[in-house]
Amino acid sequence: MKTDIDTAHAVMMAAPDDDAARLKFYERVADSELFLLLAGEPEGDQIEPELFEIGDQSYVLVFDREERLADFTSRAVPYAALPGRALAGMLTGQDIGLALNLEVAPSSMMIPPEGVVWLAETLENKPTEEQARLAEISPPVGLPENVITSLDRKLAIAAGRARFAYLAAATYADGGKGHVLAFIDAVPQAETALVQAAGEALTFSGIEAGVIDVLFCGSQDALADRLAKVGLRFDLPDVVQPNAPGAPGMDPNKPPRLH
Repeated sequence: MKTDIDTAHAVMMAAPDDDAARLKFYERVADSELFLLLAGEPEGDQIEPELFEIGDQSYVLVFDREERLADFTSRAVPYAALPGRALAGMLTGQDIGLALNLEVAPSSMMIPPEGVVWLAETLENKPTEEQARLAEISPPVGLPENVITSLDRKLAIAAGRARFAYLAAATYADGGKGHVLAFIDAVPQAETALVQAAGEALTFSGIEAGVIDVLFCGSQDALADRLAKVGLRFDLPDVVQPNAPGAPGMDPNKPPRLH
C-alpha cells in the first residue's frame, strides 16, 4: 500500500527539476510519523539511534510504516516513533543524514545531512506579526490551487487547536489587498502553532510570505459571521489520542533527546 511519502517521492523523481514537487516531498517527510531504528532501548526521554556508515557519511534509518521497519530488520528491534520535523531538528548540526525506507519501499532514498539541515531551517522560519485594519472581506480569488490543497492538508493535522478556519480575500484600511486565514475559537496556547502551520503551507507551496495573513476571532464575533458568508471554510478535526502515549517520541510536547 502506497504512503503519502511514496506518492510525493514518485512525483519528485518524475520531475527532478520541479521545485514544487521537491518541496511537497520534504513537506510529507516533515509531517509524517517516522519510525527510527535505535541502538538500544530508550532511557527515559533519551534515545540513541542506530548509525550506519555509508561511504564516509553517517545515516540513521527511518521508515514511514512500522511494517517497513520490520521488513528491513526481520527481527524485533527497539525504535522510536516521532514526527519527521522533530527528527530533523534533533539531527541538525550533527552531520547525520536520513536513510528513508531503505530497500523496502519505492520511496527508498538517502537524504544527506545538508538536506536534513535545510528541512529543519525551513521549518524554523517564524512568520512575522503585524497588525492591520480590515476594511472589507470577500470570497478568496487568485490563490494557486496548490496553496488551497496545502492549507487543507496542514490544517487537517492541526487537530483540536481550533474549531475551524476561514480563508477570504481582504482589503485593508490603507488600501492594501491580500488574503486572510481566520481561525475561529482557537485554543490560546495553540495560536503560535497555527500561525506556523499556515506559514509552512505557503513555504512548501513555493509561495512568498505575506500572501496570507492570519487572524483569530471567536465564533460570536461579528467578523466570524462575515467570514461565514464569503470565506472558504476549513474544518479542523477533534483531538485523536495516540495509541501509545507513553512511547518515546509520541508526545509532541516532550520530544525525545539524542544521547
